[in-house]
Amino acid sequence: MVRTFTRILQKQGLKIEVGAKVTGFAKGVLTAERDGKTLEFPADKVLVAVGRRTFTDQLGLDKIGVALDDKKRIQVDHHLKTSVPGIWAIGDVVAGPMLAHKAEEDGVAVAEWIAGKAGHINWDLVPGVVYTFPEVASVGIGEDVAKARGLSVNVGKFNFAANGRAIAAGAVDGFVKIIADAKTDRILGAQILGANAGELISEVVTHMEYGGSAEDLGRTIHSHPTFSEAIKEAGLAVSKSAIHAI
Repeated sequence: MVRTFTRILQKQGLKIEVGAKVTGFAKGVLTAERDGKTLEFPADKVLVAVGRRTFTDQLGLDKIGVALDDKKRIQVDHHLKTSVPGIWAIGDVVAGPMLAHKAEEDGVAVAEWIAGKAGHINWDLVPGVVYTFPEVASVGIGEDVAKARGLSVNVGKFNFAANGRAIAAGAVDGFVKIIADAKTDRILGAQILGANAGELISEVVTHMEYGGSAEDLGRTIHSHPTFSEAIKEAGLAVSKSAIHAI
């Protein structure tokens, strides 16, 4: 996924430097360091996007006894309750991916629990999306993680180059990849690189939410021509049954 994505971005004219530490920016030159060598990049503007961190310092939590972990995140139980009765915590101040859709689901679940209802949230199925063009989206686990856990997997892959809508739209770069348990066919994860990947991943999340299989995905009728047909074909490809693969 990363190798293919890198090649696509390079074709767009982006120069990618990894393993370098930015050291400064002055007089239109960005400086960095890698392996003891200084790198210089002329630049009119610099966008700094180095990740996120929990910001709980100014909340006065120490005054009311709310416990934090070693990363200054608020400690919560499986119902997002803190160490202080009557106080819940959601979103970026607790463990888990710092994503708006995850925080929203946290909030909905807490509201339901407070109201005495059966709130539900599956933190293992929070999709992640990189909003570039093409987009990158993923959910669940990949091949490497599955194998590290001792799981035997089957993998289905389908290229957008064989998708009619992608061809018509001139967006053939990328593919859909489905990872399924070799014994049960249950979907363990998916990765999508391509146009509208952030929209497409939701279908896989839906199937995974009820424990669906790759066969379930492959037998779901998809309208034609749509990008979503690549999801169906990748599901079929898990059992080497893809119809339009090239």
